[in-house]
Amino acid sequence: MARKTNTDKSGGRSRGRSSSSELRSQRPKPKIDFTIDALDFKNVNLLKQFVTDQGRLLPRKYTGLPAHYQRTLSQAIKRARQMLLMK
Repeated sequence: MARKTNTDKSGGRSRGRSSSSELRSQRPKPKIDFTIDALDFKNVNLLKQFVTDQGRLLPRKYTGLPAHYQRTLSQAIKRARQMLLMK
């Protein structure tokens, strides 16, 4: 029996990003309602919003924070853990 080959180049999956981005909805950008000065290890109520129940840091993909804020946030959480303010 002869083997089927796909000679049609336009059929099947498209390799461009335009089709995959049309299928997925864009995640809304979060509104940052705090300043960089508020990201302090003493501000435990704010820091708890970016930690899971198991105590793991939420990645930037979920927080939506800019890279500079995310780095400051992770340092503040680690310092709060060292001072035993957070678990």
